[in-house]
Amino acid sequence: MSDGMSEDSADVVRVLTERIEARFDMGMDQLKAAVAAAPTANPDATDVVKWHGLLVEAQSVLERAEDELLAALHTQPSEVDDPTMGLAHRVNAAVTARDGRAMVVRWLLDPNAPGKKDLAAERLARLRPRTGPAVQTSAPNRPAGSTAPATAWRSARAAR
Repeated sequence: MSDGMSEDSADVVRVLTERIEARFDMGMDQLKAAVAAAPTANPDATDVVKWHGLLVEAQSVLERAEDELLAALHTQPSEVDDPTMGLAHRVNAAVTARDGRAMVVRWLLDPNAPGKKDLAAERLARLRPRTGPAVQTSAPNRPAGSTAPATAWRSARAAR
């Protein structure tokens, strides 16, 4: 592994951060603060901030795994032992996680991405968190002396 690899990895986060800032016309810190203040005001911004945070986290995990692998490789003789091979697998898994999160951020930033303008996108939009209950959660006001449907059902069942 070369130092260029780590720099290229960090470039993924930098490039996507710049795209986010351009899309929302504000810096990441401002965008995070705006989403924290009003998370339901712009669901697209909320999603992007969430996934950007996951991307940054994955990048940090990757960098730590690369550092540990490089340190282990410097102490190895010509053959790599099992613990060092395990570190290499951790690096591969970290790259996969980081790249997957980067793909999600790219998809969120692309208004013409597949799945954003079809029936599946409409269904996905319906799954977003609601600001209030989907159905009435309290009992309706009834005039005094009227029988609630559940009471009527119980009395009908008891009569059998």
